Amino acid sequence: MEHAENVTIERYPRSLRILHWIRAVLILGLIWAGWHMTSLADEVPAKYELYYPWHKSFGVLAFLVVIVQLAIRMRTPKLPEPPETLDRYEQVLSKVVHRAMYALLVVVPLMGYSMSSTYTMSDGVFFFGTDLPELLPKNDDWFAVFQWLHKVLAYTLLGLIALHVAGTIKHRFFDRDRASDVLPRML
Repeated sequence: MEHAENVTIERYPRSLRILHWIRAVLILGLIWAGWHMTSLADEVPAKYELYYPWHKSFGVLAFLVVIVQLAIRMRTPKLPEPPETLDRYEQVLSKVVHRAMYALLVVVPLMGYSMSSTYTMSDGVFFFGTDLPELLPKNDDWFAVFQWLHKVLAYTLLGLIALHVAGTIKHRFFDRDRASDVLPRML
């Protein structure tokens, strides 16, 4: 590995770095909770009394964090680009993965909200002690569509997150040029 002495680190703004890590914890927790709660038997009281309401609350919170991140990104004139030391395909892949993750970070919670809103047996969309308005009519056929989309898109997001983390590890530990290390930009 080359050890360039004067590698300039182009960091993201502090607000985006903080929100990135908050969002990462929220999303990984939501994916775990979603997987865990759906594997519980319906007779387990915690499934509907604990997991579902809190999954919804943290899902809305994650959605709000992403909206704030997107607003900050749009108002920030110059954000770091993928390092020029990366191969062209890696630069393109980085941009595609990031854009797809942001799209899914918006769409997945919207599908979760749509599930809760349309399910005839739903108590609503719980948000830390407040029930948010349900904007969609009750319809179990639509619920099934939103449920499928929420699940498939959440797993797609998980795959993109794995690719994102793998890329970060590759650039940090396996690239020869230290300027390719993208992790310090988010620390």
